Amino acid sequence: MYSFNMKEGNVTVLGQKTEFVGELEFSDNLVITGIFEGKIQSSGNLRIDKTAKCQVSQIAADSIFVAGAVTGDLHAASKLEIASGSRVVGDVSALRLRIDDNVDFHGQVTMLEASPDVDIFSLTAAEYKKACTIYRE
Repeated sequence: MYSFNMKEGNVTVLGQKTEFVGELEFSDNLVITGIFEGKIQSSGNLRIDKTAKCQVSQIAADSIFVAGAVTGDLHAASKLEIASGSRVVGDVSALRLRIDDNVDFHGQVTMLEASPDVDIFSLTAAEYKKACTIYRE
């Protein structure tokens, strides 16, 4: 199980009685408990609580936790977790993905591949080729 922890920094909460329409960019942490319509672009963490309803063209963030309802595409650079009781209608892509039981999900999944953790300029051609090769069984 992935643990969803907000990274250090500011946490902004859009409350249950908040309705936001438009484009939103942030770099720390955001929790949505109300209604959001639009697009989100972030290098931070996003939590969509069980009371939240989001209608989006796209949500892109480092990590995303969904416990509410989302209609639209989700892209998590690091991890995406969809909690039990939530609803997601849209395509998702993530480096790591966890979908609990009792999730209403309609869409396609694309798993991202991590780039090698090596300095390519310090490798020989053979070492670089080996670091970039993906082995599948």
